[in-house]
Amino acid sequence: MSKVLSLDLRIRVLTAVKAGASHREAGERFGVSAASVSRWRTRERQQGDARPKALGGDRRSGRIEAHKETILALLKETPDAAIAELRRSLAQKGLVFGEGTVRRFLARHGITRKKRLHTRANKTGRTS
Repeated sequence: MSKVLSLDLRIRVLTAVKAGASHREAGERFGVSAASVSRWRTRERQQGDARPKALGGDRRSGRIEAHKETILALLKETPDAAIAELRRSLAQKGLVFGEGTVRRFLARHGITRKKRLHTRANKTGRTS
């Protein structure tokens, strides 16, 4: 994973470019790539400074979250549905999500799926 270089370093690099150094020269002088220098200059022009964008975080849950109401309605209809059953019901509606995606959705919303052992009492009264 990439790491964010300090704003101080970015400012020093961009100051060198403003003083006449090429992107390649400034990059070599400060130990960064010419491409990084170019991106920082573009960012400085667009947003007024060379601050980095946020790294990491969730970028894909929006797809399943867009169907939150549909999923919650399915769970209301069949509250004991297993994840595989929920995925099948969603697939019938044209919504295909991986098991992990569904698990994370349920966890985010505090919805638990418990495996239930369907038992029947034997002659001694104990369940098996």
